[in-house]
Amino acid sequence: MLEEAADELRGRWPGLDVAASQVAGGPAASLVAESRRAELVVVGSRGLGGFAGLLLGSVTQAVVRHAHCPVLVAHGYAGDTD
Repeated sequence: MLEEAADELRGRWPGLDVAASQVAGGPAASLVAESRRAELVVVGSRGLGGFAGLLLGSVTQAVVRHAHCPVLVAHGYAGDTD
């Protein structure tokens, strides 16, 4: 399932270098640790719209605060139908 998601991203954006890996540990700590080797970390927001959509989930907040590289918080994209 993880590799399928990575393949979908590669198909949508062929010039993008996508790396998918499964690691042990909590999501925030794992992403912060991986950020040491990354040029950019992309995380989702909570996926809520309106005023609630302005708030970030706890994992995203931790990654934004502690990452060792730039962090992009994605709120979806124009073709998103979910």
